[in-house]
Amino acid sequence: MLRGIHKATANWLGKIIMTIVLGTLVVSFAIWGIGDIFRGFGRSALAKVGGVEIGVEQFRQVYMDRVQQIGRQLGRPMTMDQARALGFDQQVLGEMIAKTAIDQRAHQLGLGISDEDVARHIMADPSFQGASGTFDRALFESLIRQAGYTEQRFVSEQREQMVRAQIFDTVSGDVVVPKSLVELAYRHASEERAVEYVVLGRAQAGQIPQPTPEMLAKYFDERKALFQAPEYRKLTIVEVTPEEVAKKIAVSDADAKQVFAAHPERYSTPERRHVEQIVFPDAQAAQAAADSIAKGLSFDALVKQRQLQPKDVDLGTVAKSDMVDQEIANAAFSLKEGGVSGPVKGRFGTALVHVLKIEPGETRSYEQVASQIKQDLALERARTQLSDLRNKLEDARAAGDSLTEAAQKLGLKATTVDAVDRAGKGPDGKPVDALRNATGVVPAAFATEVGVENDPLQLPNGGALWYDVLGVSSAHERKLDEVKTEVEIQWTNDEIAKRLQEKANAMLTKLKAGAALKDVAAAEGLAPLKASGLKRGDGNETFPAQAIDSIFRTAKDQAGAAQGQQPVQRIVFRVTDVKTPALDMNSPDAKRIENATRTSKTNELLGQYVSQLESELGVSINQAALSQIAGGEANPN
Repeated sequence: MLRGIHKATANWLGKIIMTIVLGTLVVSFAIWGIGDIFRGFGRSALAKVGGVEIGVEQFRQVYMDRVQQIGRQLGRPMTMDQARALGFDQQVLGEMIAKTAIDQRAHQLGLGISDEDVARHIMADPSFQGASGTFDRALFESLIRQAGYTEQRFVSEQREQMVRAQIFDTVSGDVVVPKSLVELAYRHASEERAVEYVVLGRAQAGQIPQPTPEMLAKYFDERKALFQAPEYRKLTIVEVTPEEVAKKIAVSDADAKQVFAAHPERYSTPERRHVEQIVFPDAQAAQAAADSIAKGLSFDALVKQRQLQPKDVDLGTVAKSDMVDQEIANAAFSLKEGGVSGPVKGRFGTALVHVLKIEPGETRSYEQVASQIKQDLALERARTQLSDLRNKLEDARAAGDSLTEAAQKLGLKATTVDAVDRAGKGPDGKPVDALRNATGVVPAAFATEVGVENDPLQLPNGGALWYDVLGVSSAHERKLDEVKTEVEIQWTNDEIAKRLQEKANAMLTKLKAGAALKDVAAAEGLAPLKASGLKRGDGNETFPAQAIDSIFRTAKDQAGAAQGQQPVQRIVFRVTDVKTPALDMNSPDAKRIENATRTSKTNELLGQYVSQLESELGVSINQAALSQIAGGEANPN
């Protein structure tokens, strides 16, 4: 679920879904920190915040919309049982309680947003802008309709969010992150370790005898579930993508030329320059350095003279528009290649600017970019047509057509998959080719039943995928004779793993007693290998994530063991070095950690504010009604 939310946060829908994060922050305050007995309200009310009630149907609509939104982000439906198991009902109610409390405070403070400001906010959202770079109403209507919104409801939610943002900006302000906290997080994330190690494999396990029929039968009887035939499902799928629809859309030269004329800068490459700068404490020091340059001192020599590192002066290869300081940019783009400016008074002090290299810009003609513009326009129009196509297919199904019949009427391709298991594999054990790119359809198909008309899946590229389950072949146990080869392989692998674990334990005992790894490894016919630069969470072809975790839980000069990349491998290692790179507060890594920490602290501050606000207003909840809704039961009225 979190991955789906993360993917959503890059666009307008993400701004809506991110309110769920607020609900998560305050749910412990909004749900568990208050009374859970519902008294003194009408049966149609689910909760009361101050003097405002949250209705049962109001919550039901928001809850179902949220469940469907997350399902679309994940690429597969979320069932009511899954949502309840994740505590999603509590999160959504926590969100609604928090929003209700904030809205009451906004009303008390007299805050509001004009219609004009809301309109400007929506029209400025890049998600609703077409190829021409301006607001596209058809695209706007298509996107909010796909997300399950009416225009009135979407605009209302945007207005509410803008008002809440005023309060949040006032409460959180500019959160200052202590340098010590950044350093602590940086050390944890950047620590590197080096090890010497050996990998124990099949060769070190020795000869494994063939199991007797009795041993194999006993092994099989104890593990029948591992060898049973899986459940298979027969499916029909219809996939429609903007790219496929765009292939059938013709774009005229007139339309393409209009876009080119309106935004020629989109189809040209600006001049870029590799720029260096030295910032001086005052204008006098800068002038003295400029005089030295004029007398023949090179810029590189000046950098060394001032005991600076290349990274301290290098601004990279940038376009003029990318440079933050306009005065520095003007100086840099007025020099010849290799030139050094005189003193320039910039935003952060007086500087000398050096241009290492110039990459000329390129202006492309309409003929050079016409095909790309037409493709972009066709894709934009396809997204609008996709919504109409979706409605027509749904209408055909509502009229009684099967998915295949509805697709044929609209000229769409329907694909039938005779058998697929939960892993996306066919009876031959190989992935089903027709489903390789059908994101989320397999788990969705196994979450429904034969004859159920399912909602289409939202694809990452903006397309849609319809699916029907035509038949189910239930999982069933198989006899030993049917899977004898598989059972023998698994039995042998288990025996190898046992022997290697015993060997690894014996080697660790010797290492902890002071023996050298090379001596212990030699007894197994192995020579230690070395690995360095290992970082937390970074598995590789030798060390899986579990092994990396073991390495970082082992002290320097101490030994440990972990499973290798395969179940029949064991890694025995000794940590030889632990390094933490020095922290440069101006480095991208430090900035990233600082921003992440600031976000965390801001969320914590907002959570505390909302908790206090709810405490002042008073909150009560009808837990029985909440359980009925989340469990999919009928309206408690």
